[in-house]
Amino acid sequence: MHFSIDQWRAWAPGLESAADWNAWLAAQPVASADGALPSVSFLPALQRRRLGALGRMLLHVAWPLAEGQPAMPLVFVSRHGETPRTLAVLQALAADEPLSPTQFSLSVHNAIIGQWSILRGDTSEMTALAGDGDGLEHGLLEALSLLEEGAPSVLLVVAEEAPPELYRPFIDDVPCAYALALRLVPGRDWQLQLDCGAGPRAPWPHAFSLLQALTDDSSDAASGSFTHYWNSRQWTWSRNKG
Repeated sequence: MHFSIDQWRAWAPGLESAADWNAWLAAQPVASADGALPSVSFLPALQRRRLGALGRMLLHVAWPLAEGQPAMPLVFVSRHGETPRTLAVLQALAADEPLSPTQFSLSVHNAIIGQWSILRGDTSEMTALAGDGDGLEHGLLEALSLLEEGAPSVLLVVAEEAPPELYRPFIDDVPCAYALALRLVPGRDWQLQLDCGAGPRAPWPHAFSLLQALTDDSSDAASGSFTHYWNSRQWTWSRNKG
């Protein structure tokens, strides 16, 4: 499976530029308790108020990649989704309190892509995936299938929100809130290969290995390939720098 990354953008608390990410990843990042939220000042205030943290993150990284471009499909991947919003709904149920219709409707996993479609006036095909630890790769497969069907470009966004304190003992794959958006186009700059095989779990989210390759030309990942294992799946990323 071959493809090219036409443009990318990533965010985490305090991290915006490629240089920011490069330095942070080289330092072997640990969990961040920073509750900062990205700016979505390009939206009117009324529209901003309906967005949760995860929605703001998606819009912050994906909007610049879509601005000035024709309408394009979007694939959104999050293993855990909007956990704070979902927890609030569950706590209201447990306390036998009335549910907020807005909170409930926005807690479903595909609500974010619905908001994207409305805010951008884009009716292209859109998909929301609740992937496992290799959600990045599954999202990429979905995006590549859209390119294969003739889409000139596809947006792929992987994002995770910092979990609430109650969930932290059970969620060990989100060192901090983060979002990565890729504008994918047909090409042969990158290759993804799937094989059966077991190996060590990556020490950080799979998106971070890709970011390391994108931001550091001296890293092993940037100069050659890197492999992710999850369950019995072996995903090998290769970059053609010729």
